[in-house]
Amino acid sequence: MRAFEDLTLLRAFTVIVECGSISAAAKRLRVSQPTLSRQLRTLEELCGTVLLRRDTHQMSVTETGQRLLADARTMLTHAEEANRRLHADHTTLSGQLHVFATMDLGQWIITPLVSRFLKEHPNVTATLALTNRPLHVIQEGCDVGIIPGKITDESVIARPAGKITLQLAASRALVEGRPPVKTLADLQNWPWVALAGSQFWSATEVTMFDRKGIVQTLRTSPVLISEGVTSIREAVRAGIGVSLLPDWLIEKEIESGELVTVLPRLKAQELPIHIVYPGQRILPARVSAFIDFSVRYLAGIEKLNPR
Repeated sequence: MRAFEDLTLLRAFTVIVECGSISAAAKRLRVSQPTLSRQLRTLEELCGTVLLRRDTHQMSVTETGQRLLADARTMLTHAEEANRRLHADHTTLSGQLHVFATMDLGQWIITPLVSRFLKEHPNVTATLALTNRPLHVIQEGCDVGIIPGKITDESVIARPAGKITLQLAASRALVEGRPPVKTLADLQNWPWVALAGSQFWSATEVTMFDRKGIVQTLRTSPVLISEGVTSIREAVRAGIGVSLLPDWLIEKEIESGELVTVLPRLKAQELPIHIVYPGQRILPARVSAFIDFSVRYLAGIEKLNPR
């Protein structure tokens, strides 16, 4: 079939399917929508059949399109690998990395990680996107993400890279001005500060476990909800409420006595950290090297690897 003489048509088809729309695929491939539409139409004409059904609301892959998609991905993978072998410098990594992380993990841990990697590989450059909104690795053109929480995107590979331990913390002044706390229920009337969104932990419900695994749950009405964990820490330091915070973020404040742990015998569910990257793609050498480097780097941070 003459369609396979030009991998551009197959690449256009696979990216449209991955992105879910021609407009999103055009942005990723950096071509105009009319150009991408023509490429899809040309491929369908060469195949002699419709590959994608399109209407104003959604796009679906036909049965023939599904078969071609599998073959196209295989052909593109082999072509990319052949090109990489032809042009790869086996001693020096180079090129652009696209990394994303959640805001606070990214600011305090991932930025130093990326900086260390770039110092070791001066021919590599990087973009680092920090956001707490859910990110779709393939559709948004990311190479690697380092994120906490459960991974639900089936199109990515997720490598475990540590855990975040959460502690209930409050300012010393706030604790000293209130009756002693023995159970989670004793915090019912305390002011709370919470994290916006539910992809990490709940803003209006706190769940803790004692040493026997018995669960205690408390519904809260936060006086402040913020999108950033660092801003929550600053609000807690200011004494406006109690909150769940990562232990690595409040370590210095706990040591100095500025903040104190509340109900230290209770534990919150640990939050897993994952390194995620596209699953159906041969990775460039710089991306593979960065993933391996990240696993080693994060394994060396004691607070992310509780025993």
